[in-house]
Amino acid sequence: MTGQANANRERRQQLLPAVAVAFVTSLVVSNIIAVKLFQAGSFVLPAAIIIFPLSYIFGDILTEVYGYARARQIIWTGFGCNLLAVAAIWTSIRLQPAAFWTLGGLGSAELSQQAYAAVFGTTPRILLASFTAYLFGEFLNSFVLAKLKIATRGRHLWMRTIGSTLVGQLADSAIFVSLAFSGTIPPAALGTLIVTQWVIKSAYEALATPLTYLAVFYLKRAENEDYYDIGTNFNPLSWKR
Repeated sequence: MTGQANANRERRQQLLPAVAVAFVTSLVVSNIIAVKLFQAGSFVLPAAIIIFPLSYIFGDILTEVYGYARARQIIWTGFGCNLLAVAAIWTSIRLQPAAFWTLGGLGSAELSQQAYAAVFGTTPRILLASFTAYLFGEFLNSFVLAKLKIATRGRHLWMRTIGSTLVGQLADSAIFVSLAFSGTIPPAALGTLIVTQWVIKSAYEALATPLTYLAVFYLKRAENEDYYDIGTNFNPLSWKR
């Protein structure tokens, strides 16, 4: 591809920043609200499940429209933004609270500080599990979608988005649950937790398929872009096509 062609492509990708922002925001917000667990029938799930699957939907859109290399850049951008958010929260917890500061009706700065740390503090083990699962899951999702697009010659978008999600979400759920909870809950419970999260997250994306179609078709027309990753360097550590 010539330098002029590359320049033309860069100028056309006017909506790419909006998709990237949506991807990163869904990721960062999901990690902040993940501390809350809620009951859904017989299942206990983290609140992050209401928004985290959106990162996979936006990841699918990025790869389908702009290609794996662009998606790779945004995945690493999301990782950096999430790391910055964690560092900022960690620092805020360690700041000495003002003597008059209180949260709700706790009545004292000391109790407020304890509550703040309990809500926003995350153990290193959970952070490691979350970051590792995110990278493996997102890169697998993007890689599988890109390869399926070539294999199907761009047909059957629903099969490609759902198929890539099944692979990516399985890796994400298995890695996170295993790293975060191995040794603290029975192996059978680990397996149940992995399968439950995998099925629910994958079902979430399957149900959102019509919206994914609308977003993909709109972006392809608006951006005049429909990238096929033929000859792409799929090394997740590379920054080039």
